[in-house]
Amino acid sequence: MKQKLWINGEGMETDSYYPLHSPYDNTLLAEVAIADMGKVDAAISSACAASNVLREMPAHQRASILEKVVELLTEQRLECAQLISAEASKPIKASLGEVDRTIMTYKFAANEARTIHGETVPLDGAPGGEGRMAFTIREPLGVIGAITPFNFPMNLVAHKVGPAIAAGNAVVLKPASQTPLSAYKIADLFHQAGLPAGALNVITGSGKTIGEGLVKDDRIKMITFTGSPSVGKQIREKAGLKKVTLELGSNSAVIIDKNTDLIEIVPRIVTGSFLYQGQVCISVQRIYVHEEIFQDFSTLFVNETKKLKVGHPSEEGTDISSMISKDDVLRAKSWIDEAVENGATILIGGEIERNVLSPTVLVQVKDSDKVSCEEIFAPVVSINSISSIEEGIERVNSSKYGLQAGIYTKDIQTAFNAARKLEVGGVMINDFPTFRVDQMPYGGVKESGTGREGIRYAVGEMTELKLISFKI
Repeated sequence: MKQKLWINGEGMETDSYYPLHSPYDNTLLAEVAIADMGKVDAAISSACAASNVLREMPAHQRASILEKVVELLTEQRLECAQLISAEASKPIKASLGEVDRTIMTYKFAANEARTIHGETVPLDGAPGGEGRMAFTIREPLGVIGAITPFNFPMNLVAHKVGPAIAAGNAVVLKPASQTPLSAYKIADLFHQAGLPAGALNVITGSGKTIGEGLVKDDRIKMITFTGSPSVGKQIREKAGLKKVTLELGSNSAVIIDKNTDLIEIVPRIVTGSFLYQGQVCISVQRIYVHEEIFQDFSTLFVNETKKLKVGHPSEEGTDISSMISKDDVLRAKSWIDEAVENGATILIGGEIERNVLSPTVLVQVKDSDKVSCEEIFAPVVSINSISSIEEGIERVNSSKYGLQAGIYTKDIQTAFNAARKLEVGGVMINDFPTFRVDQMPYGGVKESGTGREGIRYAVGEMTELKLISFKI
């Protein structure tokens, strides 16, 4: 299959293509178009023209287009999941879950499209404001540049495209090189749903070429990016006065208080640690357990981990499959080896077969080890003993990241104290940090990024507030 670019509502050939292979067994999936700067310019020009159409389109029409996409996704649920599973090596049951979340994300976007509004401003509250009335409205920015990662190739696209279309913006989308087919599929569904030509353009190829083309072009009014902190910093430095939303790295942690029911929570934390091979921004990477229950927790955690089935991503029973690339497998293994050299112990896992890294549990990990202080993005978790919740909070906060954290406790004062002190964008009380539903505000502090996703919050980022004042 030859996958063309999607520009101005149609497939566009390019001079060169790259082979897309399955991460699991290296099967050739497609030949994917590589955009040069001329095609990037064409995509931006197309989006600029379409943004004027979308700006004038009534909100109910934009909502209807999004609702039609929901219908098409629902009808083609299995096909979309199989596409995700093939290109991302995501187990099929997780891929089906992603499609279901994508459907919900576009539903929320349709709802927001119908309810974007401003507020009245009581000008007479200040001297000189007498005899005036004022209100605000929200207007679309114009063209949004969206850059998405491989790990949720449909739902993270939805978190950028959905609110952009809802707000009346056009989009130029650059999906991850390993997972472009899901993005092209979504473009096709929007086309079928009646989205004006040029309102959503998808271009693939060199991240450096396309990324810089989007970031430096003054016609792009906002960049929304999910990816590594190093690239996020470069985007922010080069973006000038553009709006920028960055969802970057994490090494999410959960604290376990001594009064916690381990039988109830351990299966959930295992899921949060190893879902999609740990390649999730808010995957559980660090676990801090009160010393009184540390041994019991570790034993239960290992026993639950042993239940996970490793296999082909298309098989219904598979929990763990291959990571996204061989390089990522080797990087994760080298970090595990480094931790062991520094005194950590492997309780289970650490083996490699094909591109599969078996689920790995470490104890006695130093906070300075890469498996702890960096984002490993692999099926690797460390369990550490703490003498108090305060110590746990301090160790969570010692990270340069701050996306989400969790704490399990039956003490309400402990819960609220942790909620206040944890330096993260979201605190999950009596749940793991991997919890996310698609209407909630989502984003981090420190090197985890700036701005917030979640449809209503993203619409706010993707619109400008305008004040209108009348002298009566």
